[in-house]
Amino acid sequence: MKRLLTVTLAVVLTSPVWAAPRTITLSVPTMDCPVCPITVKKALTRVAGVSQVEVNFDKRVAMVTFDDARTSVEALTQATRNAGYPSTLAGGAQ
Repeated sequence: MKRLLTVTLAVVLTSPVWAAPRTITLSVPTMDCPVCPITVKKALTRVAGVSQVEVNFDKRVAMVTFDDARTSVEALTQATRNAGYPSTLAGGAQ
């Protein structure tokens, strides 16, 4: 009985059911040419847990949908920074 309870508890605690998809908008003000959005999108897509990226060059933003159990806003901003495009969470601080 203890073994069954331990296994059940382990499955529940590590289950992706607790993960929630989250969509955020990153401000990427340093995008200044038509190639920049391609680089930003590529950098964000490579982050584990990211499921969708849309980059708007005119507004200088990137909308990112990701699994918050697998990555974080900090990891996403780090990815854009590493690609040469510092970003921040649009609408406020991280």
